[in-house]
Amino acid sequence: MTDTVTRDGAAATAPPPKRSYAKLAADESREDYSLRYAPHSFRRWSPSMVAGTALGGIAYLADFAIGASIVFTYGFTSGLASILTAAAIIFLTGVPIARACAKYGLDMDLVTRGAGFGYFGSTLTSLIYASFTFIFFALEGSIMAQAMHQAIGLPLEVGYLVTTLIVIPIVFKGMGALAKVQAWTQPIWLIGLVLPFVILAFEAPDAWGQFASFGGTEGAGSGFSWIGFGLGTGVALSLIAQIGEQADYLRFMPAKTETNKGRWNLAVLAAGPGWVIIGAAKQLGGAFLAFVALEAVGKTHALEPIAPQIEALKPWLGTVALPAAAVFVVVSQIKINVTNAYSGSLSWSNFFSRVTHKHPGRVWYIFLNLAIALTLMEMNMFAALNKLLGFYSNVGIAWITAVAADLVINKRMGWSPPYIEFKRAYLYAVNPAGFGSMVIASVVSILAFFGLFGTYAEAFSTFIAAGLALVLCPLLAWATKGKYYLARPNPVNGPHVEVADITATHTCSVCETAYELPDIADCPVQSGPICSLCCSLDADCGDVCRTSPGEPVLMPLPTVRTEP
Repeated sequence: MTDTVTRDGAAATAPPPKRSYAKLAADESREDYSLRYAPHSFRRWSPSMVAGTALGGIAYLADFAIGASIVFTYGFTSGLASILTAAAIIFLTGVPIARACAKYGLDMDLVTRGAGFGYFGSTLTSLIYASFTFIFFALEGSIMAQAMHQAIGLPLEVGYLVTTLIVIPIVFKGMGALAKVQAWTQPIWLIGLVLPFVILAFEAPDAWGQFASFGGTEGAGSGFSWIGFGLGTGVALSLIAQIGEQADYLRFMPAKTETNKGRWNLAVLAAGPGWVIIGAAKQLGGAFLAFVALEAVGKTHALEPIAPQIEALKPWLGTVALPAAAVFVVVSQIKINVTNAYSGSLSWSNFFSRVTHKHPGRVWYIFLNLAIALTLMEMNMFAALNKLLGFYSNVGIAWITAVAADLVINKRMGWSPPYIEFKRAYLYAVNPAGFGSMVIASVVSILAFFGLFGTYAEAFSTFIAAGLALVLCPLLAWATKGKYYLARPNPVNGPHVEVADITATHTCSVCETAYELPDIADCPVQSGPICSLCCSLDADCGDVCRTSPGEPVLMPLPTVRTEP
């Protein structure tokens, strides 16, 4: 029996509760520290391996469909401006997020908690991120089913099911399996990506010039249109949450040292925000392939990546063009959908662990994410591509911009802690700086998206979302003097802790498993250290550690450097 602290500070006697995780939840070879800090002992991959795995996930062909849809709807000039502008915004917001995830070994949800949203404030962003993964799983799965339908006549409804089931064994096994799949399939994907453009360079050298004067299929015209530019940028910005999927890999980046800092910085830049450079090129390339195939296959099929791929390959491959294109599409979609399913399982785990105080294991949430994605595919969400993605981007960009604003502005101004604190024991439930700015920006931009403030506000609703989040996050942090970032000081997880102390393990007093220091909190109820997940799952402690912050530190203090 041990003395514990009650809500009013009085002493009470109770046995310390212990916890044994279910087999799947306890197996970190499958869990991949899904709700935790990724310890240095688990980060076995080199910077180039982590970057290669992360970039393997951007093999998706939704870029082809999105780029084609934007250019077909708004014309080449407005479409080009939209794609490049969205890419610039995504790149700039992605840089600080990628660096934070790689430096602190945290996924997007855990970074969001400490970057202005608070412990429960980030549950909403977990849902936003989960919806990103199943929306894009459904989009990619639809493209794969279209390829199988054209190649072997498989009915689309059956194809949707096949595309869903095929990724489960890979995602079930975690990061190790994903890394192998991405590496093995990369050569096939690269050949399939480049070959159509090489063929067209020889067979249709004038096509690029014709494409540059393309006015779209909706009568937009080849000139620049501000309305078309705004709407097109909104569709392209729906991909902004992709940085979360990149972060799910970047958290396994090894520690940055004097020896590897050049390779580390390059890998983080390439695998983090760098994905959008390839993504923008794919959007323009997909639009070009669709333009070339438009007369032969018609608008509907031109927007489906498999048909333009076949038309581009035909001059050199003849009857082999169909199976070759199908192989490329299937490989591409497997590469991205294992990432979508994996990231979705992480996001749902984060959400339900806080809401239900239970964690059966990341792998079970794979099935929830895939069930929702399959339902969207069966509902033919591909037909409403522009409207769906344009709406989603309003919320996604408000979230990502708020996090980036905290990392770039608030931390530098001293309104936010200089490190990322993600543990429940040290966080307020809701931080108005990030959470409030995201909610306000989302609501205003969605109202604009539905035309409440006029035609131009409707077209530029995503710019409204980004602008409001960028301004409001620092403004609210300044107005509250950073009060809602830390519910109590954390004496051992500051930015100046020695590396040797960070990697030293401490045994959780609840699950009796050893974890590295950043995953450990000081718990007055347990009278000792508690790991971040056990802390999250405790439904009976009453958060007394937040309301009575004067308790002594109950675990060994590490050595802390005094220099900045």
